[in-house]
Amino acid sequence: MRPLVVANWKMNGSEPMLRSLVQALGERQNEIAAEVVLALPAPFFSLARALLHSSGITWGGQNIHSLKEGAFTGEISGKMLTEMGGRWSLIGHSERRAFAAETDELVADKVLACLDMGLTPIVCLGEHLEDREQGKTIQVIDRQLQAVMSVVRPEEMKNLVFAYEPIWAIGTGQEATPEMAQAVHHHLKDKMATKGSNCPSILYGGSVKAENVSGLLAMPDIDGVLVGGASLDPEGFAALCVNAGQG
Repeated sequence: MRPLVVANWKMNGSEPMLRSLVQALGERQNEIAAEVVLALPAPFFSLARALLHSSGITWGGQNIHSLKEGAFTGEISGKMLTEMGGRWSLIGHSERRAFAAETDELVADKVLACLDMGLTPIVCLGEHLEDREQGKTIQVIDRQLQAVMSVVRPEEMKNLVFAYEPIWAIGTGQEATPEMAQAVHHHLKDKMATKGSNCPSILYGGSVKAENVSGLLAMPDIDGVLVGGASLDPEGFAALCVNAGQG
């Protein structure tokens, strides 16, 4: 199975940057063995549809509402995203959980909304530094995972992607070692298997760069990466995608 590389632009980017990124990836397409997904801000959806329709690169959003429509000013529904051609959505990113007060239950509702619209949710899980220091990493991760597993049927779990992002490693330059990430990924897969679920892919996110991606993907239970800051450099991200397929 090809590794999955997901770029999360967050609230960054521009039209020229998207054009440059697509060009950089296109120039190295023969070297890229990974599956590449761009999680973009909503203003770039139309341009992404135009630029990527025959590229082999797919794209999606960074969040959706749990309902298909309604009086929710400023929100985006899964229906809107799919009609624009998007195929993915990040769900429950730590920044959404922190700044938009998203609960585990709301994250689970958004997962169901994705599945209902044929979108693949990329469900983010992760612990704060104090959780890790207090030995609570597994406790936190299990709570977040269980909220999703309680509403998704075991046979449907294969239609999800999870992303383990230790919050203390997001955009800080601090990195979980490949071995640290592997331990959590192995636990997640074991947890889902013991519950009878079809195990989905699990990505690692947190200061992923071209220099460390191959080491992460050499771990047996890390199926791909979720890339933040490093996805904003077109040439650097293209190099990361090349390296991701060389594990």
